[in-house]
Amino acid sequence: MKYLILILSLTFGSYITANAQDSSRADSTDGEPLSLITDSPEEGFEVAIQLARKGVTSTQPDKEVLFMLRDVYSKDPDALIASSQVIAIHFQTVAAANNYWRTDSDE
Repeated sequence: MKYLILILSLTFGSYITANAQDSSRADSTDGEPLSLITDSPEEGFEVAIQLARKGVTSTQPDKEVLFMLRDVYSKDPDALIASSQVIAIHFQTVAAANNYWRTDSDE
C-alpha cells in the first residue's frame, strides 16, 4: 500500500507543480517526445517532474483510482518525501545529460 501511495503522490504532487509553472516543456501533452536536453537547470527540473508523472501514469492509468487515494497520500509525510526523492533522481539524470549546464568557459 505504501508503494501505491508513493506512486499517487508523484502523480498529483508533480502535476500541480508542473502546471503551476507556465512552461510548454513541462506540460507537453502534444505528443512531442520528451528530451533530457534543456537550456537551464530550471527547465531540467520541469523535465524531471514530467518524467516522474509519466512513470506514475504509465503504472496506473486509471485516473479515478488516482483521485480516490489522493487524500491519503497527500497527508503522508513519508509519501511526500519519497516523491521528492524520485524527482531528485530524475533531476540528477537530466543534469548529467546536460553536463550540469557547464559551458566551455566553466571548465
